[in-house]
Amino acid sequence: MDFQRLILFGALGMVLLLLWQAWLEHDSSKNNANFNSNTSMSAASGTAQNGAYGTKVEADDVPQAPTASAAPESADTPSAIPVNQSLPGERRITVETDLVRVEIDTQGGDLRSLGLLTYPVSLDQPDSPFMLLNDSGADLFLIQDGLLSAGQQAPNHHTVFSTDRRNVTLSPGEDSVQVHLDWTSDEGILFRKTFTFHRNSYYVDVAFTVDNQSSQAWAGYRYSQILRTQVAEPSKGFGFLGRLPSYKGGAIFTPEDKYQKIDFEEMYEANLARSTPSGWVAMLQHYFVGALLPSAGTGYEFYSNVTRRDSGPRYLIGYKTTEPTTVPAGGSQTLQGKMFIGPKETERLIKADNQLELTVDYGWLTPVSSPLFWVMTYINRVVNNWGVSIILLTLLVKLVFFPLSAASYKSMARMKKMQPRMQTLKERFGDDKQKFQAAMMEIYKKEKINPLGGCLPIVIQIPVFIALYWVLLESVELRQAPFALWIKDLSLQDPYYVLPILMGASMFGQQLLNPAPLDPMQQKIMMALPLVFTIFFLWFPSGLVLYWLVNNVLSIAQQWAITRKIQAADTKT
Repeated sequence: MDFQRLILFGALGMVLLLLWQAWLEHDSSKNNANFNSNTSMSAASGTAQNGAYGTKVEADDVPQAPTASAAPESADTPSAIPVNQSLPGERRITVETDLVRVEIDTQGGDLRSLGLLTYPVSLDQPDSPFMLLNDSGADLFLIQDGLLSAGQQAPNHHTVFSTDRRNVTLSPGEDSVQVHLDWTSDEGILFRKTFTFHRNSYYVDVAFTVDNQSSQAWAGYRYSQILRTQVAEPSKGFGFLGRLPSYKGGAIFTPEDKYQKIDFEEMYEANLARSTPSGWVAMLQHYFVGALLPSAGTGYEFYSNVTRRDSGPRYLIGYKTTEPTTVPAGGSQTLQGKMFIGPKETERLIKADNQLELTVDYGWLTPVSSPLFWVMTYINRVVNNWGVSIILLTLLVKLVFFPLSAASYKSMARMKKMQPRMQTLKERFGDDKQKFQAAMMEIYKKEKINPLGGCLPIVIQIPVFIALYWVLLESVELRQAPFALWIKDLSLQDPYYVLPILMGASMFGQQLLNPAPLDPMQQKIMMALPLVFTIFFLWFPSGLVLYWLVNNVLSIAQQWAITRKIQAADTKT
């Protein structure tokens, strides 16, 4: 068997695998866009009780109370997809903590805007926080919640609340700060919505207190939902050879079905309706997440819905209680909930012990990616440089696989020594490949050479390479993480292409240590591989290219040392 051909196929296989993944993401995004623009409008799912809120509301963006019965109402006449989908609002309340700057609108008490103060939008704009939540333009991402009641008044996310606060700041020495929003029904029931923001936390507590001063009991349900629009992201790099897009869409976690993605196309095709005692619902995007975490002690239904289907679809995913909360006349009761809105920092998510760390999605290689990230995290605590951590991680990986690599390089060194004999055999048998292969295998057997041994380094590196790729792609900890000199962000490509060129040179150096293929065509292909990989790596995250470069340099050093040792032993004999 021609082991050089196996090496060639292994290298090309890795490239094809990555290209295939990129193509799938690219094609999926294109199909979703076509799907959303071409699918005909379906009927709206229900109506809201307009008289209860004093404002006209959309028919299908408020979930129905489990016991409510209402006739369906048609959605608005479809129109062209708008460039701007900004939502109406009333007064704004600004809240600033040590980590976030938030805007709450008195219409619905929605979380309309949230900027991450410790995460700049880019290295060139260090004072501009990344805006995770936004209610203006085409890219909408906001959180709405409220109460539902069958036959009684209840505030939903269209209700206009009152408040005596305008600007709220978490002062030094304070652990938390609150914002209260009030609304009173015609029956005299006071509803108070309270946001609680905490120091050094991206969790927000949201409570509805029902103070029933009417003459009859009030019964209702709580709901909370995320509104999101789907906006195509601009391509990066050379066509789809740039960074693979990270997942953007919905996700849920339930004790029964665990973690599950609910993408925009699934939401468009059918509404989600999943009963569960606990869990969470979320909207994910690259590095960041907005999640709704219902409180324990009652049943829930996780749901999704799509409004304005043919005029710029708005995707809703959320939860509502399935058991009513009853507040007797003269009584008071509070319905609790929690949100997480922020970066997918693995350590912070793990400490919360609510399985939100599953939103850091490394794909099918999670069993490899998670340990790699865990090791890198501990290394970084010591060296405080993610680039150095990648280098040290590469060294550790090489040490772990040292026995296999050593055996492989010994086999390759022996095969290189046999090259003159192989060339003689090829000249002797000419085009009779069957006899040539039989004679070659006989020599391998006599010299105790494993023709497959040289493939092991590639076979070993491919899963580690892809796993580390997803670590660098998904881990917000490496976002805008500098290394040295011109490498200011390990999650982005090398701006001057120095690392990819060095990586290509290291691949060429490796080939000089390996036995050359006997077939002229294979020789040309093998010589072209370093150039192909260099071009391919130009748009890869610089952290990944750094890993591959260091790995190649260590491999060259190891292979050179083993080859010299074998040559020295042959000289003595």
